[in-house]
Amino acid sequence: MPTWTLTSHLLPLRFVWKISRNASATKTNLLVLVAGHGHRGLGEAAPNVRYGESPELLQQQFELLQAQGLSGIDSLDELDALLGRQPVAHALRFALEAALVQWLANRAGQPVWQWLGVVLPTHRVPTAFSLPIMEPSAVAGFLREQNAARFHLLKIKVNQAQGLDLLREVARALPGHALLVDGNETWPDADGVLQFLEQATALPGLHLRLLEQPLPADQAADYRYLRPRSAVPLLADESVTDTADFADIAQQFHGVNVKLMKAGGFRRGIELLRQTRAHGLLPMLGCMVETSVGIAAALQISSLADVHDLDGFLIVQDEPFGVVEEQAGELFIRG
Repeated sequence: MPTWTLTSHLLPLRFVWKISRNASATKTNLLVLVAGHGHRGLGEAAPNVRYGESPELLQQQFELLQAQGLSGIDSLDELDALLGRQPVAHALRFALEAALVQWLANRAGQPVWQWLGVVLPTHRVPTAFSLPIMEPSAVAGFLREQNAARFHLLKIKVNQAQGLDLLREVARALPGHALLVDGNETWPDADGVLQFLEQATALPGLHLRLLEQPLPADQAADYRYLRPRSAVPLLADESVTDTADFADIAQQFHGVNVKLMKAGGFRRGIELLRQTRAHGLLPMLGCMVETSVGIAAALQISSLADVHDLDGFLIVQDEPFGVVEEQAGELFIRG
């Protein structure tokens, strides 16, 4: 039987990561290690406060799993049965499944993507790069310092107060550069979003390609009203959980940002991406603030998405694992 361990990692960030609902200069993620029979597997959990997750909660849940027999688990069926008896946060569920899948794939002598039955990922995967909310006067300097122009798509975090000013400064510094605006549920109603879009699309040099989750997830009626009126394709993030009704989602959005941490596992993430495409929606693969361990896991299924937002490890100062490398805005797994 393999051994299971959980370690906590305090991750200083390269800059203050501010979105519409919170800001942080550090992140605490947890790594699950499965080892045995000469093989090992790693999985990462990035707790998300939006869903009531914390490092302390995940640690407690892991200890409960240990008490319930985690040490005897060496198959996905057994893991599923255990998690059915003892449910855990989605981020921890993903870390457990990712670690076990990697361990099982290593034992089978296969790469993870092949073991999962998905298409071979491309060697290099272009990623978006995200700008946190900041003072508009700091935008030009931030773009220069980060050499942000090397990324084909920039993701701009916004709030109501400074959104237009941030976009104006980005467009001034990098006219014509493709932008994805992420509201993180900041607007209260659809009319506010439409007013923002009208003003934003009039900014000189602005190339607004996508708008992600501008309204709270519980405002489905507003999204149904907004979808046919939006001049920019709408992406769902917080609105899509592991139990999403895609027939309804297709009435609210043009695409879906799937995150493995939020999906709670490889298999559910794969299903969400396939459902996205099956309903005629744009499939995007995203991430939390993660190390290269979590990003490497996402890259294994990157062939299922058309847009990739996998820059979470680039936000981490002195990223500790070095599993993934970025060159010219493209990601690849080392070795």
